[in-house]
Amino acid sequence: MPTRTDAISLLKADHEKVRGLLSQLEKSTERGAAKRETLLAQIEMELTIHTTIEEEIFYPAYREAVSKKEDRKLYQEAIEEHHVVDMVLPELKQTDPASEVFSAKSKVLKELVEHHAEEEEKEMFKRARKAFETEELKELGERMQARKEELMEEMDGAAASRGKSRRGRQTDANGMDKQAARSGSRSSGREQTAHH
Repeated sequence: MPTRTDAISLLKADHEKVRGLLSQLEKSTERGAAKRETLLAQIEMELTIHTTIEEEIFYPAYREAVSKKEDRKLYQEAIEEHHVVDMVLPELKQTDPASEVFSAKSKVLKELVEHHAEEEEKEMFKRARKAFETEELKELGERMQARKEELMEEMDGAAASRGKSRRGRQTDANGMDKQAARSGSRSSGREQTAHH
């Protein structure tokens, strides 16, 4: 039987993965626009899955388990920090990856995510280890892993259907890509629904 990962170890592993991707993005150059787009898509997927399992499973359990006002304050701050990332990410996606503005926005995203992850690891996770029994953390970890797999399947399915629609793209009389114009508004809506 495989060893069960507890909730905190799972979230820390997510943090490390996203930190690595954000570092690659920061080191990329304006000339590597295609690489930047690929990295940004990976970062968006990882962050969406991570924040969803935190907001649906870990944060509510944490809020129930803690009693001090200071502990509950950490929960509220974490929710707000997710919200700020949700505002920066769509802006970054709409920025030309071959521009200096993209470099600046990706640095801001990296700083936001790193600050949030560090605060969780140094404060919230330590408090959670005291508030939960070891077995409770393992059960939470199992639920979060299962939800993570569900979300990955959903996102892979959505990416596959987008890939099919790209092959059948049409351009209008001015040579503009009709599909791209339509999909811009859809993607920002997806980020909002991922958290609710």
